[in-house]
Amino acid sequence: MDSLNEKFSKLGVDNAPGQETKQITDELDHTGEKYTGKTVDFSHGDVNAFEPIPGTLSEFIKGVNIGGEQAYTEYKGRIFIRENVSEKLSLFTGAAISADTQLIITPGTQGALFLAMGSLIGRGDKVAIVEPDYFANRKIVQFLEGAMISITLDYLKSDDKAGLDLAQLENAFKNGVKVFVFSNPNNPTGVIYRPEEIHSIAQLAREYGVAVIVDQLYSRQMFDGRRYSHLCAEYIRPENLITIIGPSKTESLSGYRLGVAFGSQNIISRMEKLQAIVSLRAGGYSQAVLTAWFNEPRGWLEDRIGAHQRIRDDLLALLRKVEGIKVRKTEAGSYLFIEIPELTVTMREFVRILRLQAGVIVTPGTEFGPRFTKSFRINFSQEYSSAVEAIKRTIHMIERYRKG
Repeated sequence: MDSLNEKFSKLGVDNAPGQETKQITDELDHTGEKYTGKTVDFSHGDVNAFEPIPGTLSEFIKGVNIGGEQAYTEYKGRIFIRENVSEKLSLFTGAAISADTQLIITPGTQGALFLAMGSLIGRGDKVAIVEPDYFANRKIVQFLEGAMISITLDYLKSDDKAGLDLAQLENAFKNGVKVFVFSNPNNPTGVIYRPEEIHSIAQLAREYGVAVIVDQLYSRQMFDGRRYSHLCAEYIRPENLITIIGPSKTESLSGYRLGVAFGSQNIISRMEKLQAIVSLRAGGYSQAVLTAWFNEPRGWLEDRIGAHQRIRDDLLALLRKVEGIKVRKTEAGSYLFIEIPELTVTMREFVRILRLQAGVIVTPGTEFGPRFTKSFRINFSQEYSSAVEAIKRTIHMIERYRKG
């Protein structure tokens, strides 16, 4: 029992998106101060500020009206929906995807990530993960009892590339890494891997026989006209490759719990078997919503990207006026990973202070790697004025608790 308790204690849920809000009423601040205004939860995007794709509710209702045939689909998802999705994703990525054998619909991209990692990682298997990167990667490796090998992403060093240490990655591959997991765009920094970096990852994985899982959740929300390279479209690509994508973020469909994974037929088959005993399928009625994905009204996506870029730029302008703050401009998605100067309190304490005294919820950097003790992540997909005011309150707290 002790080993099981230890295994689950490593998962942690306190800093997961949406979890911290409930803690506001559970704690008393020792200073006696309590923020009474509107709380801004930067741990996730605000789907009230940025509403789902128009028409998604109608598609969901159509699914409901179909009834049992839609409620109890194949474990991989209903075939005509998979065909619709595979056609759109094949055009988007430039890689042919078989709806029958190479694609599965999952309960969110989080579900896809767990299924993919669960299909590839066994006890003691070496798994390379990037630091910083999505917090669940580390936790799932630990849960599956894999051996974690960290690869540095020096995202602050240069704007010309994402900053992955490719020499370190190759050395890890040489030393027996079985699986490599990374997000592109990177979560939490919002940087994009350049074409040459993606090409190098593909070549190294192919050369050393490493399976790759790439999370491309934000690959539609690109800023400043930047170019995106799909690993699955590389001429030389990994033998075993799974790409994960979904409509929960850019398209604000998180409440429908929809994700898609595609790639190696063998791994997709394993994922189907695992899904059959974990969750059976993605919500049957929700699957119908995927027909609206990539079929947004003309100009809808461009307007959304423009609105997010405005928030990004104005938050960056405020943050870069503060001495000691380091932050790289987000290239895609809606995250800023902010390194702050040394404070008189720990980051854990500062996160709590922000929540109670300033009504601002952020995710501590240690969720994305143990060395990021001076950083936190925000999701700036918020109502514009609320986001700006929340950052101003955050800056005030940084100055208030600044060391020296």
